[in-house]
Amino acid sequence: MPKFAYIAVDSAGKESRGTIEAPNQAQAVAKVRSQGLFPTAIGAAGGDSGGGANAAAKKPAAKKSVGQMKIEIKLPRFLRAKVKQKDLTTLTRQLATLVDAGLPLLRGLHVLQRQTPNASLKEALTGMCDSVESGSTFSESLQNYPKIFNNLYINMVRAGEAGGVLEVVLNRLAEFAEKAERIKNKVKGAMVYPIVVLVAAIGITGFLLVAVIPKFKDIFDDLLEGKPLPAITQFVMDASNMVMNNGLVVVGAIAAMVVLFKLFAKTKTGGYILDVAKINAPMFGSLVRRTAVARMTRTLGTLLSSGVPVLQALNIVRDTTGNEVIARAMQSVHDAVKEGESMTAPLEAAKVFPPMVISMVEVGEETGALPDMLSRIAETYDDEVDNAVAGLTSVIEPLMIIILAVIVGTIVIAMFMPMIQIIGTLGSAG
Repeated sequence: MPKFAYIAVDSAGKESRGTIEAPNQAQAVAKVRSQGLFPTAIGAAGGDSGGGANAAAKKPAAKKSVGQMKIEIKLPRFLRAKVKQKDLTTLTRQLATLVDAGLPLLRGLHVLQRQTPNASLKEALTGMCDSVESGSTFSESLQNYPKIFNNLYINMVRAGEAGGVLEVVLNRLAEFAEKAERIKNKVKGAMVYPIVVLVAAIGITGFLLVAVIPKFKDIFDDLLEGKPLPAITQFVMDASNMVMNNGLVVVGAIAAMVVLFKLFAKTKTGGYILDVAKINAPMFGSLVRRTAVARMTRTLGTLLSSGVPVLQALNIVRDTTGNEVIARAMQSVHDAVKEGESMTAPLEAAKVFPPMVISMVEVGEETGALPDMLSRIAETYDDEVDNAVAGLTSVIEPLMIIILAVIVGTIVIAMFMPMIQIIGTLGSAG
């Protein structure tokens, strides 16, 4: 029976290789898939299973050759491993180290392509190697993968190539990504506790309304003999009836509201309104503002220090800021600079940036040290974000405990008030 060498990945994106016996190629694909694997390349082993597998191993990931046949099987999009920011940062740092050590760019890309575990990143590196080998620049090869490399990354690489300092730019990109990821993780970490407490509160409340309150309702109907319930008890009973009788409607309404909210947030006007609300929100607004300012100044400072022209850098910051309020401010700054004016006036008119930021930008423009000033602002606001996260966490923890206690306490009190009434009635009757 013919043998087929194959290369496949599992649901986690881990690659495996081997050979399999089957009457034909279609049967071979079916056998591989029956093992819970998703073949990316499969072909005749050419009479020697070891040779076929070795041949497959020597070929690039995007177009793999097995035996005498060259075949490419594309995985469904949802099965392809996503490129996490951490993976991209590691790749950038490794490539910078290789180039800085004197290794040619193409050879460095081949080295990283062989050792990268992420299937999507491996495919991108393979395509980039082919592109560079065919005469394209590194920045041009990056443009073929916009979902992995954003405008910030591509333009900084382009500036590094033009200035002959690609390894310096790659190190700056890695440092930028590491700092941005650290701030993002701190903000996410501050949100974990309130989300956990909120989910617990919803779960406990739902359990009480569905499983506990209805039993009390039967008791009250028997013992009170039609007497009216206290207002708070009646409210809890009505809430329990609504959840039990219209549970699907409530869940559907909540789901519809979430979908509509997300659709509204994706519109330009909706995004702007929500970002304004975030910046001005009590408790969280200061953290959102500081995070946005830190990200904007770090991005602009990194671009300018890498040699990207100021107008182009402002456009990149506008598109990558992640906040529509800051994006509109950057557009105003871009228009002012294009007309030969200073950045200070549009920054101040935006009413988003603190006076310290505006003053340091003004000094940076006057002294010609704007990239350095922007980097200092980013460092300052990184520290402020750390302090804000710590302060917010210390406030949120007791606040969420109080909220949970109020919800559960209200239900408990609502159930005990009729019990007190019933005990009093039985006592007077005795």
